[in-house]
Amino acid sequence: MGHRLSGRGVSRREFGLLAGAAGLSFGLSPAALRTALAEDAPNAAQIIAGKSPDMIILNAQLGVMETPLNLLRQHAHTPKEILFNRLHYPHEGDASWYATTEPPGAPRREDWRISIDGLVERTRSLSIADLEGMDQVKRVMVIQCAGNGRSFYAAKEKVAGGQWKNGGMGNIEWEGVPLKPLLADQEVAPSSFARWLTASGWDQPATFEGSDFAKSYPVSDPALDNAILALKMNGEPIPAVHGGPVRLIIPGYYGNMNVKFLTALSFAAEQSPSAFQSVGYRMPLVPVEPGQFEANDYTIYNSVPTYGQKIKSVIFSPLPEDNAKAGEVEISGVAFNDGLAQITSVEVTADGGASWMSADIKPPESPWAWHHWSTKAMLTSGTNKLMSRATDALGRTQPMDGLTRWNPRGYEWNGLDVVEIAA
Repeated sequence: MGHRLSGRGVSRREFGLLAGAAGLSFGLSPAALRTALAEDAPNAAQIIAGKSPDMIILNAQLGVMETPLNLLRQHAHTPKEILFNRLHYPHEGDASWYATTEPPGAPRREDWRISIDGLVERTRSLSIADLEGMDQVKRVMVIQCAGNGRSFYAAKEKVAGGQWKNGGMGNIEWEGVPLKPLLADQEVAPSSFARWLTASGWDQPATFEGSDFAKSYPVSDPALDNAILALKMNGEPIPAVHGGPVRLIIPGYYGNMNVKFLTALSFAAEQSPSAFQSVGYRMPLVPVEPGQFEANDYTIYNSVPTYGQKIKSVIFSPLPEDNAKAGEVEISGVAFNDGLAQITSVEVTADGGASWMSADIKPPESPWAWHHWSTKAMLTSGTNKLMSRATDALGRTQPMDGLTRWNPRGYEWNGLDVVEIAA
């Protein structure tokens, strides 16, 4: 549930109402909003100050944008200037707040509190200063929107939402306080009752009918062993646009499960009733076809949350804009999964699947980070169909036909990657 915080500015609920009434967006100033709706849409840097103007805008009003692959491939750790952006609620504020670590209207960092409550013997409240005084660890991991690749489902039937290609991801170094040691001395009610841990964020829906953003995880979930309360992103305080001043980071999980603007960790017998947990960001338990399962048909009984990332590979080079010539070329890219098993192979083809070769995989920085791979192949004059397919030690692999995982919200695309090159 939501938590009201004291400090500078209006409350979360009041602010959400004001923002909704004004029709404003996260990181979008009134002037920028008017420009965004004009015939000549602005570039990403005009929508969110500090972003690269080369970002691909999926929704100007909400500031949703993805990274061109020719930018993404240039960095071992994705800089904040080109990291994809996805926020859920409209917020008032000048676009320049991108450079800050405080959402507009929120308490200052020194006033920020994270409560630990619910089925506990005693509640606890932590400040940013408290967290900064604790032991810090780093986690290098792929952060990826659950809708990354959504546009590829359109080959069967297009689904609503941002039509992401492969740029809704980045490889980030997070730094913060390990979650498990933080909770180790917390006196929790008997485990048979406290089965869920719910994380709540500060951001607020625009109307009272809207749902707070909250995510729940089984207390027994081994992924929580590696979770941190992150205070830094790539060595700097986390920008507000990416969830600062503190964000729950669970390596290997899809982006929506990594709650931004963290304000509460609550132990409960049941998972949160938040629409973002009980209806949104879920996958059907069984395969579905267009028309037989609708976007609002999800329940906690017929679907599961988008927790761990499905295994995936993406070709970074060559891209169509590289103007590759016929002859031998290096094909390279990245692969990743939920970190539960080593990625053991990446198979690559340059002739549409007539022949496959094994790529060399470099050791990753962590189990949850990009696994860089490369191989050499021959391009012929004309159109060449490149494809890549990753497999891990558990035998999990990308489906040859990603459309078999079609779903009405367009989540968790992980079909083999396809790039057509004219040489």
